Amino acid sequence: MKNLRRVLAVAVAGIVLSGNLQAQDVKLPSASPAQTVTQEFALSSISLSYSRPAVKGRVIFGDLVPYGQIWRTGANSPTKIKFGEDVSIDGKPVPAGEYALYSIPTANTWTFILSKKLSLWGSIGYQQSDDLIRFTATPQKLPFKIENFSILFANQTANSVDIQLLWDDVAVGFTVKADIDKKILSSIETAMKGDKKPYFQAASYYYEKGLDLNKAADWSAEAVKAQPDAYWVEHLRAKILLKKGDKKGAVAAAQSSLKKAEVQKNPDYVALNKKLIAEAGK
Repeated sequence: MKNLRRVLAVAVAGIVLSGNLQAQDVKLPSASPAQTVTQEFALSSISLSYSRPAVKGRVIFGDLVPYGQIWRTGANSPTKIKFGEDVSIDGKPVPAGEYALYSIPTANTWTFILSKKLSLWGSIGYQQSDDLIRFTATPQKLPFKIENFSILFANQTANSVDIQLLWDDVAVGFTVKADIDKKILSSIETAMKGDKKPYFQAASYYYEKGLDLNKAADWSAEAVKAQPDAYWVEHLRAKILLKKGDKKGAVAAAQSSLKKAEVQKNPDYVALNKKLIAEAGK
């Protein structure tokens, strides 16, 4: 009987232990889901990796996130931001690479910090000596609430983009800039010495930047010769000629591009060429 009781006791203990082990395998949704966002920018990209805590009816800034203290700018590990090329923020140079994004929120001003230390949990062990740069930004009050902490890319141009942080009823952000013009002009100059000359790309860049339009017009002519059926190439030529004041040449190029777009059934370029012809006729 004693042996039977021992066997039963061991069996019951095994069942309890097995239940405990199984309970440890239960997977639940993350309280602060992780997100990684990559945005093409300038000549490379910017990536953000962060966790997204929720409001859940709590008072966020000034309470859950105390004013005047280092914040990991999210949950769990600090937010990471990676730049694919050299950029600047608030006029301060930031070499290509990955950094931890800390912040010090207050009611009226936020201090942002790019730290070279990536291995910390939260802000535990943070040291100012690891800072790359600090800069400030002014928060704004939103007329609505954002439940989950969010970081967005906005107002992007060829060489600048805003990074906006939104949570609860607060929005705050900063602008990243990249000095790419010298790089592009240098690459165009080098490429034009090669066998495969980038006539279309070079003409397009000169047009967008308002550089030497005579040179842009010459390049666009060469681009049309290289791709005679490419209506988008000839439309670029029409835009360049119109911008440099040659309305007659612009209309001729637009009419040619229009016919090609009709044959190839592209209504967008049909409309664009008609609009340019009308504009040239004013």
